[in-house]
Amino acid sequence: MSPIPRRSLLKAAAVAGAAAQFSWALGSRDAQAAPTAGAADTDPVTLDWLEDGGLGAAPGSTVGVPWPMGAFREDQTFALTDADGKAVPVQTWPLAYWPDGSLKWTAHAVSSGNGKLTLTAGTPAAPEKKVSVDHGGGTVTVSTGVITAKIGRYGSTLVKSVTRGNTEIARNGRLVLIRQPEIEDGDQGAVKTERFDGAIDKVTVEQEGPVRAVVRIDGKHRKGDRSWLPFSIRLYFYAGADSFRMVHTLTYDGTQEPGKASGDFIRGLGVRFSVPMRDAAYDRHIRIGGEGTGLLREAVQGITGLRRDPGAAVQEAQYEGRKLPDPSTWDQRVTTRLQYIPHWGDYTLSQLSADGFTVRKRTKAGHGWITAGGGRRASGFGYVGGASGGFSFGLRDFWEKFPAQLDIRGAHTDEAEVTLWLWSPEAQPMDLRFYHDGMGQDTYAEQLEGLNITYEDYEPGFGTPYGIARTSELLFWANDSTPAADTLARQVQAVRTLPQLAAPPRQLIKAKVFGPGLYSEPDRSTPAKAKIEDHLDFLFTYYKDQVEMRRWYGFWDYGDIMHTYDSARHVWRYDIGGYAWDNSELSPDLWLWYAYLRSGRADIFRFAEAMTRHTGEVDVYHIGQWAGLGTRHGVQHYADSAKQQRIANTTYRRFYYFLTADERVGDLMAANVDSDETFLVLDPQRKVRTDPYTPDRHALSIGFGTDWSGLVSAWLTEWERKGPKWEKAKARVLSTMEGIAAQPNGFVQGSGLYDLDTGKFAVATEPVVGVSHLSAVFGLNELCAELIYLVDMPKFKDAYLDYCRYFNASKTEQAARYGSNFGSLILFQGHSRLDAYAAVQTGDAKLAKRAWDKFYNSDGYKESAPWTTERLTGPATLVEGSEAAWVSSNDTALYGLAAIENLALLGDKMP
Repeated sequence: MSPIPRRSLLKAAAVAGAAAQFSWALGSRDAQAAPTAGAADTDPVTLDWLEDGGLGAAPGSTVGVPWPMGAFREDQTFALTDADGKAVPVQTWPLAYWPDGSLKWTAHAVSSGNGKLTLTAGTPAAPEKKVSVDHGGGTVTVSTGVITAKIGRYGSTLVKSVTRGNTEIARNGRLVLIRQPEIEDGDQGAVKTERFDGAIDKVTVEQEGPVRAVVRIDGKHRKGDRSWLPFSIRLYFYAGADSFRMVHTLTYDGTQEPGKASGDFIRGLGVRFSVPMRDAAYDRHIRIGGEGTGLLREAVQGITGLRRDPGAAVQEAQYEGRKLPDPSTWDQRVTTRLQYIPHWGDYTLSQLSADGFTVRKRTKAGHGWITAGGGRRASGFGYVGGASGGFSFGLRDFWEKFPAQLDIRGAHTDEAEVTLWLWSPEAQPMDLRFYHDGMGQDTYAEQLEGLNITYEDYEPGFGTPYGIARTSELLFWANDSTPAADTLARQVQAVRTLPQLAAPPRQLIKAKVFGPGLYSEPDRSTPAKAKIEDHLDFLFTYYKDQVEMRRWYGFWDYGDIMHTYDSARHVWRYDIGGYAWDNSELSPDLWLWYAYLRSGRADIFRFAEAMTRHTGEVDVYHIGQWAGLGTRHGVQHYADSAKQQRIANTTYRRFYYFLTADERVGDLMAANVDSDETFLVLDPQRKVRTDPYTPDRHALSIGFGTDWSGLVSAWLTEWERKGPKWEKAKARVLSTMEGIAAQPNGFVQGSGLYDLDTGKFAVATEPVVGVSHLSAVFGLNELCAELIYLVDMPKFKDAYLDYCRYFNASKTEQAARYGSNFGSLILFQGHSRLDAYAAVQTGDAKLAKRAWDKFYNSDGYKESAPWTTERLTGPATLVEGSEAAWVSSNDTALYGLAAIENLALLGDKMP
């Protein structure tokens, strides 16, 4: 289908109480007329795998691809070919639309392909074996053409059966929860526990093929009359695959009160399947992943290493997992004594820290365990089955999100049982109680004093985990026999690093997504540019190394970084109030994603992916009174009493969603559409107000920086996705933009009174200067660049460019423009990217010069900084490694974003 011209779709709209005519257009770097998409906009796109190995043993992969505005109509179809020009089946659907109705992002699912793939406009090839979904009866039946899964609609069994051909490989897939109602702070002694089962409330088929099918299951864990711990599970099936993927999200809604031993302590949390065992004991096989692609490879009844030798060929066949010849053909000294060879039915691998796992086994319940091995970091992979078929299973980020565990039980019986423990029952109970007793901070005045010493904003009752969530990913294979070693290794690799297709940086840049002109490919063409690129590489490598050295791992912690370093102790300030976990402060998420967008580097993608999974789930409340709000940086991810929308910011999630089409992250973004309602729940200024205050839904004080940028990102995303509330979201984007533009001082006004029902800001009657150093450092610049590109609203553009022009201006210039200077400000280096953006938009050479001057010569990181690490060894540090005591996460995020954006915008204007 041919490209379509860009056209204006908006009619006159009443916004902020005034009628205004808007049209869609490019930003001012391009002509403001609506040009027609050129041929280059529809060029084929080469997709490649982030890591070597292609799809490997994974069931499939889904990638998001952006397109320039006007390139393709919404009904455009796409075709995929491999390096040899052979058609590769692909399923395509829209992720987002440009305002003219053309496709902005498309998702493409594949279930084959191990090299580069070429995406073009065209008719897709149909898979030889299609995914099909049958909704009949009490189950949802999904067939990939190789395996069939029957999914329950009610009860506690999520996956009733998994068959391959006529052979049932697994059955009774369910959730397992062990609750410990009381915790002892001394010796554990005898501990009572109770078991809850996952109970289905709702099943939704979200996609039905032909290449990809997705089934969502929602429910809670139940025992008797009690239901708690909501879960949301998605099962992913791909055409022709012998495997499927599970994305498991748990939301914590229990009670754990500081100082009390009783509460809702999770002792074990897992996913369990039963596996029919049909083969003779010597033809039943166990495989447990160790380090790398290492495996424990055993049979339930081993015939190797015996006093009598059944024969080298028989021993080799058992080790390789092949069906053995009839025992009558073996050395009869073995055959006649088979009954005396133990059957090992139970195996456990437990990973209780990031640095150690143990494997043990026993013959059956009631008998002692023996050690079967151990190591540092297990892959999280296992297999149980036999020559007639078996079940492979794996938990992603197994050791990174310890304590984790794999159990195989009853492999010597007719039905084995496998459990993938997301929280190992052998670990200490999940203790989420607040970490101190308040230390007498009972009044706001006392809490402000505490803030002035530990940087923690404490308030009784606010450090609660109620409403936080965590998402885990699992893979399962239905094998027609015990897989060969190389197949097992590929399955292990898929568990450790889920294969991901990716669009190249050039396509992202050409499509002008995530802020047109704000990022460009790495450029070392001059010494000055090369030095900045070196600094960017240094900072990323340092944080990647610090994750390892400082062991920033664990079920709730993995994916986050620390805020500030303690040079005296040679540690990050993990135990000092607001200096501990970072919780997206000043947007490290953005730094990492822009670093990936411009480079396409797999290691940066994986780091940013882990952070997105963490910050979007753990640092944010999803249910309860603070749903839609996140928690400020602190010793625990939920500890601080500053519950704010800026941490729940949709801006941080958009990248991963559009690059991968991940439905769970899509849920998180959709949940934020009505997050303006949260301003009725909690007054962020409550501790410093001197006058009585009652929230008024028709006159809520909303800041134009951290508040509005978080709100508008959710609205913009819902609008471009055409979600269920996109029309409301669109109206709020436009009305609030117009409302800010209409203020006497525009963005410099600082805040406005917002009406929740109309979605409009009241226009202030008096000019006010209300500038904060935080206003633009939670994604405001990046969002405004997108909005200005999309919406032809000159007054809004002028208001934002004015803010950009004057933040880094002298106090004299500020006062001359606004009648008052902006007071004491900081973070000038980070704000140099605002200078750069305004310089390009206005063509102001002085602003361009100032951008580089503030980048090099204000606060933040200087060229004179060491830009290296110092070696740390004992006894100065717990673990040998390195430190850069001059590095802080605030400065890193700001330097990273300023460097990336300044190079893209003003790389040709460097001093």
